[in-house]
Parts: sequence; structure tokens; C-alpha cells
Amino acid sequence: MINIYNSINYDMQANMQFNSRLCILLSTMLMLQLSTVYSDNQWKSATFLSPKFELGPGSVARKEYLDIQFPKGHISIKSVEAELVCEAGNPIPLDEAYLDHWSIIKYDEHKYKSDVSEGGGVNQQPSFILSRNSGPCNDEILPQFWGLGSETRGTTTKVPDPFGIEAGNPNQVPYPYEEKWKLDIMVIDMRGVADRVGCIECRCDLYNVTKDLKPNYKGGSLCCQDNTQCKVKCGFVAPRKTLQLRYTVRWVDWDQFQVPAKVYILDVTDNVGTSAQHNCQVEYDIEAKVGSTYSDVKKGSFPMANGGFVVYAVAHQHSGGLGSTLYGQDGRILCTSTPKYGTGKEVGNEEGYIVEMSTCYPQPGSIKINNGEILTLQSNYNNSISHTGVVGHFYVLVAEQLQH
Repeated sequence: MINIYNSINYDMQANMQFNSRLCILLSTMLMLQLSTVYSDNQWKSATFLSPKFELGPGSVARKEYLDIQFPKGHISIKSVEAELVCEAGNPIPLDEAYLDHWSIIKYDEHKYKSDVSEGGGVNQQPSFILSRNSGPCNDEILPQFWGLGSETRGTTTKVPDPFGIEAGNPNQVPYPYEEKWKLDIMVIDMRGVADRVGCIECRCDLYNVTKDLKPNYKGGSLCCQDNTQCKVKCGFVAPRKTLQLRYTVRWVDWDQFQVPAKVYILDVTDNVGTSAQHNCQVEYDIEAKVGSTYSDVKKGSFPMANGGFVVYAVAHQHSGGLGSTLYGQDGRILCTSTPKYGTGKEVGNEEGYIVEMSTCYPQPGSIKINNGEILTLQSNYNNSISHTGVVGHFYVLVAEQLQH
């Protein structure tokens, strides 16, 4: 009996040891398999510099750079971050150089120069084709995939997993074109300016611009063209500076686990209601209303032809902005984005400038926009003083499906 009992006990212990080792082995194999899938598609990162440009006190640089450096291949873009730097690579504060906006735009360029025509003749093709985002704005208005303004340093653009902005898909580029990217940027040198708010709002009287303006046009982008000059204080002198935009792109290789998110840029001036004809004006003015609640409210409504699930959203406003809210057709809040103003002198906290916009990251699948749903965008600004050339834009990433 003792021998039988010991034999049974020994067999049980052996089985337990075998099962334990088997569990460890299976767990290890599973961990290796998971780590292999992950390691094959880890986040990658690359930092680039735009071409150099020069600024003197009060001057404007408004540049377009074609075929900028950008990651190649079929990839899923996870974030694009940017900031102004000097030649030495040091960040430039907003009270020295105001970053009005930067935009990265996709286009397809013809591979064979001999077959192209600017007019696109009968037997010839255009030299390039704009490949804009999915937003509703007309023609070439707000076509970018990424871009912000003074709030750039403090505002995250990270796209949550498993979503990403697809780039480099050869099936989406018509033959014989190839995908490329361009950068649009506008910077105002703030050193010694006579009127800080007036200069960043491109007030035409400060720039001495009167030619080719629309009737009653007081300020905005038309008065801040490349090499225009804002008024500086009498006797102020400072050397010209050489600047660049430094931008960092993070991505993963595209695979079956990536879920594409489409970029929609909405404009509060695009108030079309149920109409399919959009008319984005990009900017608008605000009249001062002394003694009011000091809040100007502008609303725009427009249909979303194709809906989906919201995965990220953020507003873009200029100085004086109080925040924006995007509503669904039934009045539900899809996202509210509010500005943070700087309170100091250090880079990223410059007093009086918008240094951050809050973002929305809803739980995947929790906020859905239906096909054809009419959205309403509300943009609020302080109207204790007048403003020119303000904006009320909203960036929304929408996934038409969730993860498999």
C-alpha cells in the first residue's frame, strides 16, 4: 500500500510539474508571438527642418514649400508636431515670432514632365493634383491634413491606436503620379511692433495695404502677404533673423491592424444648413460691443455626407478666442475645445498668446456621426475689443469603422 501510494503521489507531482512547465511554455510562446507582432510595427519617428526664411522687425513671411521631407512608404501617421526654431535649433518664443499657421498638404505630382500641361490639354495632364482631406470646404480652401497656429507647442495631435491617417497607399495615387507633400507657413516678426494685437490680426492700416481689397475689408490674410511690413515703434532697430519650422512625424507601417481615420476640417463661416454647396470664408471679423457679455457667438451648420466614429477633435482659434463646440443634429455635444493663454515669458507660456487648445479623445465607438447628419459649429470670441481675421476651425478625425 505504501509503495502504491508513493507511486501515485509521485505520478501526481510529475503531472503537476509537467502541466506547470507546459503553461509556462505556452505563455512564453504567446508572449513571444505578441512581442513579435508589436516589434514588427513599433512607432517610428523622424524630425525634419523646413527651408530657411528671414524676418526683420514687423515683417511677414508667408511661404509655400513644395516636396518637403516626409516619411515614405505605405504608413499610418500617428502624429505631426512642429515649432519655430532659429538657425542654432533653439525654440523661438511667440512674442518674437508669431506662428499664425502652418499646414501640411498632400498632392500628387506627375512623374513625366514632358507629358504635363498647366492647363491640362487634350493630350496632356496637369503637373500636379491636389489630394485634399475629407472636409467639406470648397476648392482649395483648408485642404491640409495637419496644421495649427500659436497653440502648436502645447496641443497634442496624437492619433489613438489602432487608428491612423493613411499615407503612401499606391492604390490611391493615379498613374503616372506620385504622392508628395507641401508646407504652407505664415510667421509675423513681433519685435518692436507698435500694436501687438493689431499686427497678429493683420489689420490693414498697420500694414499700409490698400490695393486690391474687398470693400470694408479691415484686416486679415489679404493684408499679411509675404514680405509685407507691420508698423514698428519709432526708432526700433534689430537684426534680421533666420528661422525654420522643425516638424516631427511619428508613424507605423500600414498593416491589417490599422484602422484609417479621415480628416475633416470644419469652418464656422461655412453656414450652409442642408445645402450641399459649401462656402468656407476661412476668416471673419468681430465688432466690439462695450457693456455686453463680452462674448461674440458665431454658428455655422453643414451636413456630413459620410459619418463615422469620432476618434479625435480640436479647435483652432486666434487671439481673443474663448473656445468652440461641435454639436450633433440632436444638440448633443461632440466635442468642446477651449484655449489656454500664456501667463509668462518662457517659451510655451508666452503671456497673452494662445499656447494650447484642449483636445477630445472619446472612447472608441462612443460618439458617432450619422451619414448626412447636420452638424453645428459654435465659435466664441471676446468682443470687448474688435477683431479682424479671426478663425473658427475644427479638426475632426472620423473612422468609418472600428477595429476588427
